[in-house]
Amino acid sequence: MTLTVRVVSPDKTVWDAVAEEVVLPSTTGQLGILTGHAPMLTALDTGVMRVRASKNADWQAIALMGGFAEIEEDEVTILVNGAERGDAIKLEDARAAFNQAQTLLNQVSADDRQAVIQANQAFKRARARFQAAGGSV
Repeated sequence: MTLTVRVVSPDKTVWDAVAEEVVLPSTTGQLGILTGHAPMLTALDTGVMRVRASKNADWQAIALMGGFAEIEEDEVTILVNGAERGDAIKLEDARAAFNQAQTLLNQVSADDRQAVIQANQAFKRARARFQAAGGSV
């Protein structure tokens, strides 16, 4: 049996295919989904989703920018604020953005709470894109 997996962002459908296995970046940690999974609704953090079409296939990475996932009757519907397939991200561009976001996060004053929140969000987005493109942190 397989899962039907859909990743939908506000401007496009990023993934719509069958898969054997999915790993999601939930707000409470990594969440593995196989066929027959119990119905659930979960919040997703900014991070990398991994999906494998078959047992012998390579894992595909998708950078998710937070949202929700619903699992019901072997259908996984993922609604996110933004998403980008790893194979569409240039590794060097993602590495440069990650390094820049990391530098900014280290330089922001802890007294400016708004700046800390914004820098942390930018860092998480850049890290997710870099990891989805194949980089390791």
